[in-house]
Amino acid sequence: MNKNLLLIFTRNPELGKAKTRLAKSVGDETALEIYKFLLERTRDISSEVKTADKAVYYSVKIRENDIWNPDIYQKHQQFGEDLGIRMKNAFKNGFDAGYKKVLIIGSDLYDLSSKNIEKAFNELDTNDVVIGPAEDGGYYLLGMNSLEENVFKNKEWGTETVRKDTLTDLIDKKVKLLEFKNDIDVYEDIENIPEIMNMFINSK
Repeated sequence: MNKNLLLIFTRNPELGKAKTRLAKSVGDETALEIYKFLLERTRDISSEVKTADKAVYYSVKIRENDIWNPDIYQKHQQFGEDLGIRMKNAFKNGFDAGYKKVLIIGSDLYDLSSKNIEKAFNELDTNDVVIGPAEDGGYYLLGMNSLEENVFKNKEWGTETVRKDTLTDLIDKKVKLLEFKNDIDVYEDIENIPEIMNMFINSK
């Protein structure tokens, strides 16, 4: 077992439930195709991370025969009534299992790389918490070397205040901020990504 654990939060890819804000611009079918593409990209990137064990946390139910190879990825169900509690429970599972550094990513980022993830784990050698700030005011990556429960409480999840409020909770901790990246939520987020725009254009 590695001392590092990479958590990947996913939504089950179902028509009408994936990327709902994006779907308002591109339609449900195309939104689902784009999300499946991002899921596969997240799998490819995460599988290149050699310094960590990996665990996929499913939003609805665990799928056995899907893109996540059970020889590489532990499979778990998300548990809790909001995103914060679900993340806290996943981190707690990781630390309870004996991991020293636990890091979480979502599955809707186009420009995340395995090097970004490796760097985040390395930063936890000299920092308590590492955060990958998203341009919308949230974060695309969160890592820690002990469970900081406060960061999972009293947040307006999905709003532009999440990162600011999280940093306030960590005022007495050593926090490393990584480079800004943009997760894909609305049409404007895909306009400059030809690979994804082609999926939209070809669907018309």
